[in-house]
Amino acid sequence: MRYIRLSAVLLLLACGDGSLNETSDELTRLEIVGSNAFWYYADLDAATNFYTKTLGLKLAADYGFAKILQVAGTSYLTLVDGTMGMHTPDEPKTVALALVTDQLDEWWEYLTQQGVEVRNAYNPTENSAHDGFVAYDPEGYYLEFERFNPHSENERFLPMLERAETVPAQSIDSEVPSGLGFKATILWLYYRDLPGMEDFWEDEIGLRMVADQGWAKIYEASSTGFIGLVDETRGMHSYTEQKAVTISLWTTQLAEWFEHLRGGSLEMRSESIEEGNPRYRAFVGYDPEGYYVEFDTFLPHEDNEELLRLINRQS
Repeated sequence: MRYIRLSAVLLLLACGDGSLNETSDELTRLEIVGSNAFWYYADLDAATNFYTKTLGLKLAADYGFAKILQVAGTSYLTLVDGTMGMHTPDEPKTVALALVTDQLDEWWEYLTQQGVEVRNAYNPTENSAHDGFVAYDPEGYYLEFERFNPHSENERFLPMLERAETVPAQSIDSEVPSGLGFKATILWLYYRDLPGMEDFWEDEIGLRMVADQGWAKIYEASSTGFIGLVDETRGMHSYTEQKAVTISLWTTQLAEWFEHLRGGSLEMRSESIEEGNPRYRAFVGYDPEGYYVEFDTFLPHEDNEELLRLINRQS
C-alpha cells in the first residue's frame, strides 16, 4: 500500500501550532493501492487476445466494454472499447508503458518468435543504466520492455524493483513460456514543461521521484506502478493536445483525494464523485498539459471479486 504525503501547508494546519508530530503525520497521508492506465481500442477483442494470450496478463475484472488486466503486483492496464470511453482510438497515442523485467533476453526471444512488430530492437549496451526494446501492441500503443541495471542513476529505484516479485503469465490460454513475467510498470507521459509537471506530480499528487534521467523523471505511484515524465523534445512522442490515455490511481480514500485536489492545479472534469455505478466510485481531472487523471475506488460486486482479492493481497 502506497501512502502519499500532502503539502507542508496541510501538515502545519493539521498540527495547529506548526510543529510536525506523529499524530498529524498520520492524519495527512492519503493512500494509493494501485496504479492503472486506460487505453482505447477499435477492436477490443483483438487487443484483449494480445494482452492475455501473447503477453499472458491476468484478466482481473471483465466489465464487457472494459477489461482490467494485472501486469505486476499493484500495476494494471485497462483496455476500453473506443466507442464507450472518454477517449477514442483515433486520438494520438501519446503514451508508452514500460514493462519492467529481469528477463529481457527471454522476452525478446519469445516475442520475436511470435512475430510481434518492433519499433526499437534489443541492443544491450555495456554500463548502460537500462536496456530494452520497444514493441507495438495491436493498435499502435508503445510497449517498452525494460531492465534497469546497477548504475548511479538507479540507486533509489533498484532496491524497490528488487523487492518486487515477478508476476508470471497467468492467463489460462497464454503462450508465454513458464515463469516469464513482469515486476513493475512505468507509464511514460510526454510534456512540454517538464519542471512544471515535476511540481504538479510532487506538490499536488504527492509522488516521490525515484530516478532522475535528466530529460525523464520516474515517480513512485504504487509499490510496483510508476509514472515517468518525459521531455517531449527528447522522448518517443511529442506533445499533443489530445491523448488516447487516462491515468488512473486507485484508493480507498476517494473523498479525501477529491477534497484535496479540488481547487488546485488539477482542473476538475467531475463536479462531484461519480456514484451511479455499482462497481466503482470515481472522479476525473485534467493535469496542466491535458492528460486525464482519474481516481477510483472499487466496490463489492460480483464483477470485482478477483480484482478486490488482488488489491487486498497487496495491502
